[in-house]
Amino acid sequence: MAQPKTTPQWTISPANGLESLHLDSSVPLPSLSETDCLIEIEAISLNYRDVAIPTGRYPMAHKDNVVPCSDGAGKVIATGSKVKLHSVGDAVCTLFNQGHLSGFMTPAIRKTSLGSQNDGVLRRYAVFPETGLVPAPKRFSMLEASTLPCAAVTAWNALTGVAGRTIQEGNYVLVQGTGGVSLFAAQIALAMGAKVIATTSTNEKAAELKNFGVHHIINYREDANWGETARSLTPNSEGVHHIIEVGGETTMAQSLKAIRYEGVISLIGFLGGKPGEQKTSYEDCLKAICLVRGISVGSRDQFVAMNEFIDKYDIKPVIDKRVFGFEEAREAYQYMLDAKHWGKICIKAAGVS
Repeated sequence: MAQPKTTPQWTISPANGLESLHLDSSVPLPSLSETDCLIEIEAISLNYRDVAIPTGRYPMAHKDNVVPCSDGAGKVIATGSKVKLHSVGDAVCTLFNQGHLSGFMTPAIRKTSLGSQNDGVLRRYAVFPETGLVPAPKRFSMLEASTLPCAAVTAWNALTGVAGRTIQEGNYVLVQGTGGVSLFAAQIALAMGAKVIATTSTNEKAAELKNFGVHHIINYREDANWGETARSLTPNSEGVHHIIEVGGETTMAQSLKAIRYEGVISLIGFLGGKPGEQKTSYEDCLKAICLVRGISVGSRDQFVAMNEFIDKYDIKPVIDKRVFGFEEAREAYQYMLDAKHWGKICIKAAGVS
């Protein structure tokens, strides 16, 4: 095929609502540098961050009129003359923080995130540096591969990213809700032989979690003190080893009640919105004697290691039954806001069957 010179793409103005999502049918593509790859994006998946940006709920920096979405998968269709990591025809996923290749996060790396400070993947074609792409798991469809860059890598980092505290067989893991990070964390933990406790708000989702293999389920609407309940489910009520904290200030007080001494609380999201009556104090954190760790997804090295684990244990992502077309991006955003989904919400790029 002839190399494309333009791409259809969506852009969005942060904090201006979903109506600010705008589709342009033909935007010029940059030329390839020696170490760049041109990819045809075949699938995109949404994260809560993607709807938080246009609705004014995202607390991090972002530019105006950005191409949204960090998570995409596609095929390499052209490479620069010095590209060594990928070949034409390879299936690849995007790296969330394009500059995070290994090691610890830095302020400079934080500025390389896709879909906020840098243009993301809600387009048909895009140019990325070869290091900003990761080979997709061999047995994954493009839809499945598109779910990995943010939610899956974040879950992997939360459970394996602290030396000496990598999840072990028999450990207890608490996941909050049924969002992408929580479901991936549950899958990884279960594959590692851990015991998983999950919170949810509905009987329907509780049934899904049970079928998923989760050991204990707590309805947080019926049990306001779910942190102590979770602790009581562990041997000698010592508490859980890892908590996937996605609620933010509204749930942190209960997480501190659930965590064991020297356990890890991974601060990931802010789904709970503004804090209510249960607020967390410095004294609460001190008494818990645990590691409270804020993370921003993970590195390329972690992504590669996670994919090896996924291949070994044949883990497949949970994808919502409704898949949206490229022109239906605004509807996909609304679908996420309405919380109608079970699993990841995916969008097929234009022209993909």
